[in-house]
Amino acid sequence: MSMIRDLRAVVRPSRVSLRKESGTYDATRSPAAATAVVDCAVYRDGRRVETEAALTPHEAVRLARRDGGFVWIGLHEPTEAEFSGIAGEFGLHPLAVEDAVQAHQRPKLERYDDSLFTVFKTIHYVEHDQLDANSEVVESGEVMCFTGRDFFITVRHGGQGSLRALRHRLQDDPELLAKGPSAVLHAIADHVVDGYIAVADAVQDDIDEVETEVFSPGRKGSPRGSDAGRIYQLKREVLEFKRAVSPLLRPMQLLSERPMRLVDPDIQKYFRDVADHLARVQEQVLGFDELLNSILQANLAQASVAQNEDMRKITSWAAIIAVPTMVCGVYGMNFDHMPELHWRYGYPVILGFTVVVCLGIHRTLKRNGWL
Repeated sequence: MSMIRDLRAVVRPSRVSLRKESGTYDATRSPAAATAVVDCAVYRDGRRVETEAALTPHEAVRLARRDGGFVWIGLHEPTEAEFSGIAGEFGLHPLAVEDAVQAHQRPKLERYDDSLFTVFKTIHYVEHDQLDANSEVVESGEVMCFTGRDFFITVRHGGQGSLRALRHRLQDDPELLAKGPSAVLHAIADHVVDGYIAVADAVQDDIDEVETEVFSPGRKGSPRGSDAGRIYQLKREVLEFKRAVSPLLRPMQLLSERPMRLVDPDIQKYFRDVADHLARVQEQVLGFDELLNSILQANLAQASVAQNEDMRKITSWAAIIAVPTMVCGVYGMNFDHMPELHWRYGYPVILGFTVVVCLGIHRTLKRNGWL
């Protein structure tokens, strides 16, 4: 009860002071600005500080700086107006704020005076019954993280990559959460990379399926080269996956190898495991790209071979048909003196000769594999 009274003493005056300070974030005065805030909480000694009412970011940071602990604020696709107050409250760098609002950033790690700005690309596997040329295999989102001495802010873009379950899992491990904001940063990095591993396994299944169908003998009912569209679509999805994985390797190496005052030394050891998992995923993705190139080239080669076979068959039948065409063309000429023109057995002899020659050509071409 004493803690609740202390919280009331903090919350009520802060709201009054906020109304007096122009340009300061106040969710109670601007409900539209609070819509982007998914969760806002104070953590002390690894445990969430319970309050009677939901805290605004301003109230949470006042409470954390007065009694110790850190603030964890989660936002989803905030506008510039919604985020500007929070950015001013925590002194975030304008360049990092601009990147967080606009999104569509490459994975990266940037260090400012009192904070770290980290960008993660989340990847989600899209389930599909059958892979075709228009199938969406992976869907990407973004998670931007601001790590400070007494705060941690996540800005999420995209419909996937919710951190609600991760927050609850961390709250069930107070010993880890007591390490501060860097523990949350590690948990998010580990969560994102674990998602990469799951997606890589699912994409591997799709590639195996396409590879089996391309090289399966005696497939009927499929047009020549019909797999090229599916392979190319899968290659585009793998490229999007690669854009999320490859740029993140360097930031994870920095977090695991270079001492940083905002990262707890005990937590830094765990980043090595994340970097190792990420390196393995990168190797898989690079392997996917090379394998798809080989499958695509093999598929195009098969289509070219099939076209050559078709042309050989057409040429063979044209050669066979050329014999009766030539005979009929010769005897269709209007000359009075031609061999066997008035002979009784001339017609059956010529027909028999034509059939024999055609059968001989057919047998020869078939023996050589043209028919």
